[in-house]
Amino acid sequence: MLEIPEALTIAKQINNTIKGRKVVDVIANYSSHKFAWYHGEPQDYKELLRGSTIQNATACGGLVHIKLDSAVILIGDGANLRYHEKGQKTPAKHQLLLELDDSSKVSATVQMYGGIWCFRDEAEFDNIYYKIAKEKPSPLSEEFDEEYFNKLISQQEVQKLSIKVFLATEQRIPGLGNGVLQDILWNASVNPKTKVSSLDDEQLHELFKAIKSVLCEMTDLNGRDTEKDFFGNNGGYKTMMSKNNVDSPCVKCGTIIKKETYYGGSIYYCEKCQPK
Repeated sequence: MLEIPEALTIAKQINNTIKGRKVVDVIANYSSHKFAWYHGEPQDYKELLRGSTIQNATACGGLVHIKLDSAVILIGDGANLRYHEKGQKTPAKHQLLLELDDSSKVSATVQMYGGIWCFRDEAEFDNIYYKIAKEKPSPLSEEFDEEYFNKLISQQEVQKLSIKVFLATEQRIPGLGNGVLQDILWNASVNPKTKVSSLDDEQLHELFKAIKSVLCEMTDLNGRDTEKDFFGNNGGYKTMMSKNNVDSPCVKCGTIIKKETYYGGSIYYCEKCQPK
């Protein structure tokens, strides 16, 4: 799933690979998917995009924003964006396929759910998640400092929440989701089920530092090893708390890592390093 490190990595790779290329053909919704979300009618994407040149790509929270001459392509959480060199096989099923002027291609595929939005003008795309992601500071920015974080977490309505729910829902920190959350909490020695109200000042300080340091390391290493980049390669950051580590010993203390289902997703934690 796209989160901050993967969105930044893919945007960088797009700029290094296909920036300046022209779109010569477009196929949208080739394989119908109930939970592939489009803006307007996907059959209109060809007219909107064909003949347009890719100007640049940026990350916006956990979204990849691709600016072309005539339109914007916005790739959301759950959509896999891949580059295919000339002659390289493309997926048999896809929800968007772009052919470029050097005969390379870019595909977007959705497994469970995902957004593949294309629009001409920012004003016409009324999406609350996109709006919030543009308005709020990235955890990797200077604007996201400890004072800003403390204001977020001290709000009365979040005190009753668990730290997992606070960090990974309601777009409080756009692009920080349940995936990157696991290593952040492990580094801060906080259990995912811990109530926000129970954290003391020292724990809050360690949590803030972990948000900054873990996301920075994940981004520097081109994303997590549980996710793939623009070229289909796994990221270089080795996750400590993920599906890759279940039933393995914690590298800090040797306690076996546990997996549980909690609040609509999986959590991974070490009972000794992250006591309830």
